[in-house]
Amino acid sequence: MTVKDIMEAIEAVAPIVYQESYDNSGLQVGDAAAIVTGVLITLDVTEQVVDEALGRGCNMIVAHHPLIFGGLKRVTGRTYVERIVAKAIKNDIHIYAAHTNLDNVAQGVNARFAQKLGLQDTRILVPKSNLLYRLCSYAPTDVADGVREAMFHAGAGHISKYSECSFNTEGTGTFRAAPDADPAIGTPGGGRENVREVKIEVIVTVHNKNAVIAAMRAAHIYEEVAYELIPLANPATEIGAGMIGTLAEPLEEIEMLSFIKQQMRTECIRHTELTGRAISRVAVCGGSGSFLLRDAIAAGADIFITADHKYHQFFDAEKKILIADIGHYQSEQYTSEIFEEILKKNFPNFAVLLSNLSTDPVKYFC
Repeated sequence: MTVKDIMEAIEAVAPIVYQESYDNSGLQVGDAAAIVTGVLITLDVTEQVVDEALGRGCNMIVAHHPLIFGGLKRVTGRTYVERIVAKAIKNDIHIYAAHTNLDNVAQGVNARFAQKLGLQDTRILVPKSNLLYRLCSYAPTDVADGVREAMFHAGAGHISKYSECSFNTEGTGTFRAAPDADPAIGTPGGGRENVREVKIEVIVTVHNKNAVIAAMRAAHIYEEVAYELIPLANPATEIGAGMIGTLAEPLEEIEMLSFIKQQMRTECIRHTELTGRAISRVAVCGGSGSFLLRDAIAAGADIFITADHKYHQFFDAEKKILIADIGHYQSEQYTSEIFEEILKKNFPNFAVLLSNLSTDPVKYFC
């Protein structure tokens, strides 16, 4: 088992390409080719977490929050980041983070948040655009099924809850092979060929388009495979920020706040003035989600549960919605479960341990 194996398992669920531009997910410290003896999962990387990894025989730490956001100009022990990096290198500890890429996928941080609240009929609150492409290619009718299957196997044709989606049109393709060509049909330097072909159209994403094109080429019989890759403005419904769903039964606002406090294991909740309306439709965002407030209102949410709202942002609710700020750590605390499930599914006989430490830097006096 290598560091790269662990990374690939996580990124199969949360591809790095889906992280935000400001983020720094990926391998932070270490060697992708190194052998892993055990993985310690945590929300944050602290000096105490590194000590815990050493004490529990783990030489890799998988975290949600990146240790390094900006460039390090020196490693002298002046800051906690520098001390952690130095200790990790000295003890051959590999540090990896999956942050906003795990936030932005449908089965990621916000899905787990929604699950803990028992939300039903969930969907991404704000799907991302400019992530989808239409891939069109052409194959002789007798090999089109094989080419199409290869494209599906590589990840093409997924549209929301549907898979193996394609559109196929039969027609006639023409070509003339040059004398130095190696055509699957026809003769080098011969006349123009007319071939019954199928035009295959599928949807691919920014993260799998290269794999799908490679699979298409490998399954094809043509020496030169013609294809078109066309960017689409359609939002990717399974990639984006926040999540919205409904409660099985409506709750009064005070009941809802008590329920959140229990389910999300938070000591206190900052919230806006009560609206007097029952809670049925719920929007959530793990971490700093205040930027989604207007989207939550537009989606008809009765409550928006997130963290890190600033003072003046609470005014923006205007009694249209109840804001419940439960704390950054509390809103993402169950992320470790996602990592654990991914790794235990892929490596069932490998040491995958959850940190016993709370890394929440915020303390409450209630």
